Amino acid sequence: MTSVEQDRQISEVMAEQSSRLRNFIRRRVPAGEDVEDILQEVFYELVRAHRLLMPIDTVSSWLFSVARNRITDLFRKKKPDLFSDMAAEGDAGEMLEFEDLLPSPDAGPEAAYLRKQLLQALESAIAELPPEQREVFVANEVEGRSFKELAAETGISINTLLSRKRYAVITLRRRLENLHKEMSTK
Repeated sequence: MTSVEQDRQISEVMAEQSSRLRNFIRRRVPAGEDVEDILQEVFYELVRAHRLLMPIDTVSSWLFSVARNRITDLFRKKKPDLFSDMAAEGDAGEMLEFEDLLPSPDAGPEAAYLRKQLLQALESAIAELPPEQREVFVANEVEGRSFKELAAETGISINTLLSRKRYAVITLRRRLENLHKEMSTK
């Protein structure tokens, strides 16, 4: 097979599969730029396989398999969302961590009351998380345990634990953001 024939064949496969493959990736990857990057990597692998004359029995299933592997690679590379990483910029441009965002317990009775309200809201929000998410969040954020340690202990894959923690963080951020807005308007 000549290189022109190979190029034509690859172009046909890309045109035929790109829409389905993009939708498959999009359902699993939240960021649009990551979707396009993975799609490009999958097609790069197809071109490379053709150039190296690697036998591919079923091109469609091979493409989806490569896409799944690239999605897994993406999630392994990404740093997990840490609730403790939630930070804001202070008046002087310095970064404030979550603890810095709470009113100081030494700043008088009103600040102590507000701090108590915020911590109760956080505790309540954590309690309302689905059990799987709550357990991972508390173990990692509060107890400081690693995902590797949790995976070994529970038999649950690191990717599953990361996913549960991610959803917990998203839920807590949303919940606390609403609380912050309520308190800011008072």
